[in-house]
Amino acid sequence: MVPLATGFESGHSIESARRALATRLQAAGIEEASLDARLLVGAALGLDLTGLVTQAARRFTPEEAKRLEGYARRRLAHEPVARILGTREFWGLPFRLSEATLVPRPDTETVVELALEIFRERAIAGRRPRIADIGTGSGAILLALLHEIPEAVGVGTDLSLTALHTARSNAAALGLADRAAFVACSYASALAGPFDLIVSNPPYIPSAEIPKLDVEVRAHDPHLALDGGNDGYDAYRALIPQAAERLLPGGALIVEAGQGQARTIETLMAVATLSIDRPPRADLAGILRAVSARKMPP
Repeated sequence: MVPLATGFESGHSIESARRALATRLQAAGIEEASLDARLLVGAALGLDLTGLVTQAARRFTPEEAKRLEGYARRRLAHEPVARILGTREFWGLPFRLSEATLVPRPDTETVVELALEIFRERAIAGRRPRIADIGTGSGAILLALLHEIPEAVGVGTDLSLTALHTARSNAAALGLADRAAFVACSYASALAGPFDLIVSNPPYIPSAEIPKLDVEVRAHDPHLALDGGNDGYDAYRALIPQAAERLLPGGALIVEAGQGQARTIETLMAVATLSIDRPPRADLAGILRAVSARKMPP
């Protein structure tokens, strides 16, 4: 075997490389070190889980070992695996990422769950349901909903042209491009409506808290998608009144909330004459994560 300056050797087997990388990540205090090691080894070799298992004894080439070490060093510097790979699964669907998009998180699936529950309670006949996703980023929420509601059409907005390009690419890759449009604007300002569902995962971190976030977030997620202003509610103050104007009677707004924010968001919704008809939905950690309200008929 020829030792490489990279830290791995060209003769490493897939299994020995995976174990060695998991040990290094664990020693650096990285959670889920074994999972991260498997994902990075698979990415370096272009193999899925089945390939890693069936080819466990196969030896790395020098080029593969160098590629894996590059991934390893990035992960040891606390770059998220999703950023290294450029993709993340959300709602069972693959999403490509860019520097202008958040990494979709399991917590946000709570918004999708609640939106689907509300939608399925609403009888819509004779037309296609319409969905808007405000601050769409990678398009994860909108495209998950369109995947689950095949008769619906939707539009996503974002200030970032790079994010919108990423969302369009994801729509095309998922076979949803013919039902999804994307618009550059501030919140819902360029949308006419009306919509049956409006969803959003807006920036909600108070500005002063951003430097205290985990390095994987503060150093790698776009601050535009994190910074919620002095108290964390700037985005809600802007988007909730806009959404209220653009909802159909009986339509619903569902937004993601940070820890401890749900009740204040409900107050902002009530001020915008939206009706709170159910409690916020908690995520798996018990945090009230998805907050909703309806536009009542006149």
